[in-house]
Amino acid sequence: MPVSLDGQLVVAISSRALFDFEEENQVFEAADDRAYMQLQLERVDSPAKPGVAFSLVNKLLSFNSVEVPRVEVVILLTPKIVAGVATQ
Repeated sequence: MPVSLDGQLVVAISSRALFDFEEENQVFEAADDRAYMQLQLERVDSPAKPGVAFSLVNKLLSFNSVEVPRVEVVILLTPKIVAGVATQ
């Protein structure tokens, strides 16, 4: 059964704006696939640091209640195939 988003504010945001992946991106841009994969594996159980849009998303989601969902946030990401792990 499809979910209805009628009457809700739907916000799409980049995972790199929501979370601080700058260090990971620098390793990836350096074209060192093995180092990037190793960094991802080392951090797989650690929560990502908040990015520039994290507080905005928190504030938007605070408009929701159990009874009335008002805001839906969609996180956009580009999986880096070399890592084999998607950002969550």
